[in-house]
Amino acid sequence: MYNPILDRFYPGATNDAIENRISKHNSQYYGTDKFTAQTNDWEEFITIESIDFKHALRIEKYIKKMKSKVYIINLKVS
Repeated sequence: MYNPILDRFYPGATNDAIENRISKHNSQYYGTDKFTAQTNDWEEFITIESIDFKHALRIEKYIKKMKSKVYIINLKVS
């Protein structure tokens, strides 16, 4: 997910529809103390299909490990 106000990305894996996941983050469903609760205008930036949820978690972990906005932007361009 991407937030234009914060100019930040939030990579995450989900079994849910991406629209539902974003809606939950935008409504502070996961709590007011979470990173995504800072604002309510998160939007989809890129969706990467995976073979199963375990694979999705590995992709999420790798993207977070990169700690790079440029890396995430380049994923969309590729």
